[in-house]
Amino acid sequence: MGKSSKKNKVILAPPLPPELDDDEIVVSEDDFDFVKENPEHACNIARQDIKAFDKFVTRVADHDDEKVELLYEERERKRRAAAALKPRNDDELEVDPVDALPVKTLDGNVVYNRPAKKARSGDEANGVKSRSQDKGAGATQGSQKEPKGRSNKKEDSKLQNVQSPTEVPKENLHSVVLEEVKEELSSDELFEKKKAQLAELGMALLEDPESNIRSLNDLLILCNDMDQKIVQLGIMSLLAVFRDIIPSYRIRQLTEKELAVEVSKEVKKTRYYEYTLIRSYKAYLQKLIALEKQPYFYLVAVRCLCSLLDAAPHFNFRESLLASVVKNLSSSNDVARKLCCEAIRSLFRNEGKHRGEATIEAVRLIAAHVKLHDCQLHPDSIEVCLSLKFDEDLGKDDSKEDKLKPKKNKRYQNRDVTKPSEKKKIKKEMLSKARQEVRADLRAVSFTLDPKEKKMIQRETLAALFETYFRILKHSMNTSRYKTTSVFPGGSHPLLAPCLEGLGKFSHLIDLDFMSELIACLKKLSGYTDHQGEILPDNALSVSERLQCCIVAFKVWRSNLEALNVDLQDFFVQLYNLILQYRPDRDHGEVLADALKTLLWEGKQQDMLRAAAFIKRLATFALSFGSAEAISALITLKHLLQKNTKCRNMLENDAGGGSLSSLVAKYDPEAKDPYLSGALATVLWELSLLQKHYDPSVSGMASNVLSMANLNATQNPVQLSSANPLEAYKDLSMGRELSKPAGKVLTLKCKRKRRSKEFVALSPDVLRKADCTVGEDELREKLQSHFAVLRGISENERLRTELNHTLSSINMYKEYKKQKKQSKKSRIGRKKVTRA
Repeated sequence: MGKSSKKNKVILAPPLPPELDDDEIVVSEDDFDFVKENPEHACNIARQDIKAFDKFVTRVADHDDEKVELLYEERERKRRAAAALKPRNDDELEVDPVDALPVKTLDGNVVYNRPAKKARSGDEANGVKSRSQDKGAGATQGSQKEPKGRSNKKEDSKLQNVQSPTEVPKENLHSVVLEEVKEELSSDELFEKKKAQLAELGMALLEDPESNIRSLNDLLILCNDMDQKIVQLGIMSLLAVFRDIIPSYRIRQLTEKELAVEVSKEVKKTRYYEYTLIRSYKAYLQKLIALEKQPYFYLVAVRCLCSLLDAAPHFNFRESLLASVVKNLSSSNDVARKLCCEAIRSLFRNEGKHRGEATIEAVRLIAAHVKLHDCQLHPDSIEVCLSLKFDEDLGKDDSKEDKLKPKKNKRYQNRDVTKPSEKKKIKKEMLSKARQEVRADLRAVSFTLDPKEKKMIQRETLAALFETYFRILKHSMNTSRYKTTSVFPGGSHPLLAPCLEGLGKFSHLIDLDFMSELIACLKKLSGYTDHQGEILPDNALSVSERLQCCIVAFKVWRSNLEALNVDLQDFFVQLYNLILQYRPDRDHGEVLADALKTLLWEGKQQDMLRAAAFIKRLATFALSFGSAEAISALITLKHLLQKNTKCRNMLENDAGGGSLSSLVAKYDPEAKDPYLSGALATVLWELSLLQKHYDPSVSGMASNVLSMANLNATQNPVQLSSANPLEAYKDLSMGRELSKPAGKVLTLKCKRKRRSKEFVALSPDVLRKADCTVGEDELREKLQSHFAVLRGISENERLRTELNHTLSSINMYKEYKKQKKQSKKSRIGRKKVTRA
């Protein structure tokens, strides 16, 4: 019987641990690392059926489920009764047996997972006492009171649950307020801690980047902070770090064969360093490109991108850097645009850093950008191309150089050479392969280029540049697009002015096949038409842009003078008409001076009729505009009179005009063609007025030109200055700007007041009716006071000059005394030396 009772004894499974929410579960970094390293274990665990495990653990063999449930209930009752009878202190915490082990935090505090409430234990003790009293009574009474006790317990628990939400917020309200205050107070401390952490990480990387390369990940994590100031500081810190630790070579990706080979620890360390550097640098660039779209970080991101492109144009991910910088070349933000332009200019100037490869990529990106936006960009996006440098012999053909090479002797060419053996062939192939590999490695390490490679790179760059320039010219020629409005300066053709300037600079490198088309395009853009009476459209180019077209055409013609046979008479006609269309407040005077220098000053001896027409037109122009424009016109006029001595007859003031006869007997100032103007039939009466000009340089030049009338044809007047029209214009305009008094800037209110007081012409009747009479005594007093002030000013100036003269003489006397003393000391020293 004893054995059978032991066999039939039911052994219950231990209680399962309580279920926890996902938020309460804390997973450490070691667990994450273990799951990443062993993904197979995680997959196996995920495939298991948890419900099947629970059934297997809680199962009892050879017993009904109802009996097993009764056994579980009895075990729970016994556990509660034992806990109630056990003596304990009030201060002790009651913890479930499953979560009995405490947890110690990093601060040193011991935390229990699930502490029980004291009220709950008191209720359980009272319940046990009531049960013991009920057992002392009859069995029938105990059976009747037990369900009542259970119902009372349930009601008590319900009441506690109902009352708890009303009482808990009152207790937690104070703690919530305290936490908010602590957060506000600790925000500054947290900011300072993060700043210190950024400084520590950056200094550690700069001191020893190989051993502290993992700190780059920490810096990148700080760049994702919620505080914008911390993100900005993190970006700038990473910029300083990358500028310092980026190597002087491009890191390439390892092949499978190289990865399979066993290497030493040092090689592994360098590989890990390069891999971490590349990965962090890529993440940093992606972060900058993402922050560039946010207005708060726009300037900082652009500054970092430009600085990286300037410091490391040879390093990896150069394409993404160039794309973002070129995109911001036409930015509406002036600071960002200037930063990007300066970065591209430095890239073009310092080709030794990147062997010219970045130059091709940048020019191609600019060409694609211009094509994408239909030539509606800021002029700075094309003006940066003026910093490009090309070799002078780039336009020469290689065929001529090949012809100059000495040819081999025909005897050695016709000689039969015996075929080498197969072993020698294999050896030669092996040697050639080894040499090619060595050369490739040397090219990758060194920044110098072979002459052939350099010439090839420059030709590709030049082709992309001229493609952009010709696209802009074609866009400007298309009259259907003139009506479009542009936000950028330059009207509907903002890129035409820098395009023409670039064509003028690189005109000697243009291929001869495109010369005739280019000249025809420039002629059309300058506004010339075969029918002079035709009215040009209102939306044509400005006077400055049309003058630039004439300048570029002459530069192209002169740079290829031997091979280009083009008649440029149409451009002279256009310049003759554009001189009177010039307005100083609308057009650029420097462009006009450059046109006079290029077409009239630097050219050969002009035709007499054309020279006379330009002389008369320039004299009229000098009388109508400012001193800078007048001096450039007078210098050109004087140059034409020196080259064409017969035109000096225009200086004679005869009653019938000039003494020379021409096809046209009468001067026509409104003629479109200089040959039909009849300028030889008139005189230069404007010079007599220009002699009285307020500017002494203009009046002196006019009198110098008039003195040529009394000289022989072979004689020339004394030259006041040997400057060309452009230099004279720059000098006079600069002197005029410097001589302006530095007055106070008017406020907006003053400007509005002055604008409101417009000049109104009064009729004589109104002036008669007005009371304008002033007493003689009052007038005499005012004049006396005025002239007294003038005399005082002149006397003050005289005294000041005398004072300055005396001070200068005193200073000179003091210097003379000092020099005399020094000479005496030197003499005494020499005598002592001779005596010794």
